[in-house]
Amino acid sequence: MITVNEALEALFALVTPLPTEEVPLAEAVDRVLASDVAARRDQPPFAASAMDGYALRDDEVALGARFEVIGEAAAGHGFDGVVGPGQAVRIFTGAPVPEEASRVIIQEDVTRSGTEITLNADLDPKPHIRPKGCDFKIGEVMGAPRVLRPADIALLASMNCATVPVTRRPVVALISTGDELVMPGETPGADQIIASNTFGLKALLEGHGAKARILPIARDTISSLETAFGLAAGADLVVTIGGASVGDHDLVGQVAGQMGMDRAFYKVAMRPGKPLMAGRMGGAAMVGLPGNPVSAMVCGQVFLAPMIRAMLGLGAHRSSRLTARLAAPLPPNGPREHYMRARRTPEGLVAEGRQDSSLLSVLAEADALLVRPVNDPARAAGETVEYLDF
Repeated sequence: MITVNEALEALFALVTPLPTEEVPLAEAVDRVLASDVAARRDQPPFAASAMDGYALRDDEVALGARFEVIGEAAAGHGFDGVVGPGQAVRIFTGAPVPEEASRVIIQEDVTRSGTEITLNADLDPKPHIRPKGCDFKIGEVMGAPRVLRPADIALLASMNCATVPVTRRPVVALISTGDELVMPGETPGADQIIASNTFGLKALLEGHGAKARILPIARDTISSLETAFGLAAGADLVVTIGGASVGDHDLVGQVAGQMGMDRAFYKVAMRPGKPLMAGRMGGAAMVGLPGNPVSAMVCGQVFLAPMIRAMLGLGAHRSSRLTARLAAPLPPNGPREHYMRARRTPEGLVAEGRQDSSLLSVLAEADALLVRPVNDPARAAGETVEYLDF
């Protein structure tokens, strides 16, 4: 068996960043920006009023000073003229500041009579003008790589970028294996169960930026597995669930080998998820996950999610670990790295009482995977431990 870190290094060696594509800005949220994008204009493109009020010359501001209002400036409709001595322009938020004006007096600080204004006492001292380019200037860049958030999309739109270069989404083919499985909504036989892993993994993978395809269930025959692998053609990553162990009906490794898989490793010193297999088959990376549902989902978080990020150009790094206090003591850990289902509470992290790798109900209640290193000693309540956000 190899360690979790050794397995991750081997998995990263199986994948490379994918090509880029140009997409409309409206479709770019949650995509990975593949190269830097430069602003095509200043923002604001002119000195703009930050308040509703009157634009005038700052050197003429004084208590009781009077000004003639010679026009109006609104957003999208500037004043076409110059503000001279003793003159002011009625101005609204976002409007271009007229030429020669250097201050906006807010409307609450003015008394108006007809076309004349008088400045009141206790004037707001701020100029209330946003300088040209104070947000960003032409040529300033949004750096890549980065996952584009809604705020990034708004900024790119302001930069006048209608399309953006993003990394192509990795295509993942998901193959559940086993005679015992039927799809959700079907009527299982007396000895059958519902296939759940592919649906959970699809959601996990697409949450990290992949495009996942659920293929038909492969039965425990060589021909059925060969057909399933054939249907996976064109995928960047092929993930099988179940059938990767050493039982009489566990045929995934055998069939994959016959179809040319170059195996990178088999078995990882972890709980749950020990019978993990990986390699390359044709042009795709391949990962064989254990069939127990919790094992499959934990391995998806620990291994598949970092692979997807690497393919998206976000770097080859393990999933970020956080720290928290333990709310209750834990016994010593054994010779395998243990990913315990846990919950975050105001008192600290609480490991679930039942850690069996078949219990999806326990996994659904958990929001963290408490990471126990190999041979980790007993831990007391209040000690700091690492966990993965789940």
